[in-house]
Amino acid sequence: MKAEVENFLSHLSAERSLSPNTISAYKNDLSQLEEFVAQSSTRLGLSTSWSALDKSMLTTYLVSLKEKEYAPATVARKVAAARSFFRFLMSEGMLAKDPTQDIASPKVGKSLPRPISVSEVEALLHQPVGTSPEARRDRAMLELMYASGMRVSELVSLDMGDVNLNEGQVRCFGKGAKERIIPVHPTAAQAVAEYLNEARPRLARDSSEKGLFLNRRGARLTRQGFWLILKTCAKEAGIRSDITPHTLRHSIATHLLHSGKMNLRQLQEFLGHANIATTQVYTHLTSEHLRRVYDQSHPRA
Repeated sequence: MKAEVENFLSHLSAERSLSPNTISAYKNDLSQLEEFVAQSSTRLGLSTSWSALDKSMLTTYLVSLKEKEYAPATVARKVAAARSFFRFLMSEGMLAKDPTQDIASPKVGKSLPRPISVSEVEALLHQPVGTSPEARRDRAMLELMYASGMRVSELVSLDMGDVNLNEGQVRCFGKGAKERIIPVHPTAAQAVAEYLNEARPRLARDSSEKGLFLNRRGARLTRQGFWLILKTCAKEAGIRSDITPHTLRHSIATHLLHSGKMNLRQLQEFLGHANIATTQVYTHLTSEHLRRVYDQSHPRA
């Protein structure tokens, strides 16, 4: 069973060019399902294989997820992963029937991004204080994250050659390995320049390391490492709302639309969305903002 999952993951990587993060999510979801099927098959005296999974067993699995209080969006993702996997097994002649065929995914409401205000962003960006290598690195990362609207996976994947401070731009590779060039304003560019000149040489231990942002051991900083840094800075800035690396991406997107100087198509290109429907979620936020301004400003509102 594990070997079939690995074959599927190799298929996703080689033929569908999915990102490492997406493949990791598939692996976690399918490993959890594989463990459940193996335990259930042993208990029922069935052969330990994917063919042992039927609608009844799958329904029991979904009930167990609900009992563990997984969010509907998480359960829906796990069902989608299973569907893709079983379609792959059927296409390879390893399975006769898709056990998810009659299983409905949980309904997931469309959640709107929750940005933080411009003043909260300013407070956050001023938190990494001092001239230590870590402070310069953290300041550069936060400035660049907000300036470019990059995903955290894109930020930590940056190599030295991806930043062109003379041109004021950064190159990153988004979902599906799609490349895009993003302009970076002078404040963020200066923070990155200070990091490169004063901090990175003190963090680097191996001259062959290409990663732009390094941890104390001289290795490329991870997503989890950035998240911990962000949480610490947000707490010190007095930001009470639950903040994630994606919050900065949501925030700059919302702030750009609020400014009225960037339209939806331009924002789509800036964020690297393949479908403009993904970008349109921000129009709801700008509509809410317009309503608040109207209520505060109109003489008869």
